Amino acid sequence: MKRVDLLAAVALLASMTGNAWAQGFDALVLPPRFEDSARQGNVYRNVIEIQSASPSPTRFNIRTADWVLDANGDAVFDYKLAPDSCRPWVGLEATEALVEANGRKRLRFEVAVPADAPSGQCRFAIMVEGQPQTTEAGMSVAGRIGIIVYLTIGDGAARLAITDIRVESIEGRELPVVSVRNDGNAHGRLQGFVAGLDAEGRRWTLIPVSHPVLPGVTRQIPLEPIPDEDSGPAALAFPIQLRGQLDWGGQRIPVEGTANR
Repeated sequence: MKRVDLLAAVALLASMTGNAWAQGFDALVLPPRFEDSARQGNVYRNVIEIQSASPSPTRFNIRTADWVLDANGDAVFDYKLAPDSCRPWVGLEATEALVEANGRKRLRFEVAVPADAPSGQCRFAIMVEGQPQTTEAGMSVAGRIGIIVYLTIGDGAARLAITDIRVESIEGRELPVVSVRNDGNAHGRLQGFVAGLDAEGRRWTLIPVSHPVLPGVTRQIPLEPIPDEDSGPAALAFPIQLRGQLDWGGQRIPVEGTANR
């Protein structure tokens, strides 16, 4: 990366939510991500909006990046062009944006999909970076936000399958987790509801956490029980029997099995 290495180490990075209200980077970028499609030979166009909460005008740098997910499922951005990157197809309206105090700015981008592009998915990030600031310790730091774009090309599609059901500890809570394999050539996310019957005979409705499952990857997706409004966080009694159907796009993914400790 050409910017100061501290950018990656100390920057405020809101990669998946698209917002960062914090010291030195009072901005919100919408939407938090794009999930869309385009045909070969066509130009896809869309808009991001930067909203500033700063009491003074703020200048932002705009550029694209490639990204991968690390072992924790967090996006890791790289400005170096990846071997299979689709970023050469991407055009930005501007590489800098001046947003007035407490104002907002809309910026257009486009993706010119080549006529001979294979079906699959173009994935990249639009990076919105604050200007570097010097801390009391004399370090130069800057905040940045990564807006991730998933653009499915042609007949690209996820092919999701559940390969395992287990129980794992997630942030101090035991939850049922499904292993999801993607044999397709585009990302997917589990959506929908699953019915659960736990060891104490209580019935639950569970929803999958909306983590992306990239092509060629198997990822663990927790199922969160919907709690009663007055009972607070739900405590499941294991084992729990799960049955239902999740979906992504036009695909239906059956869920049936028991989650055991």
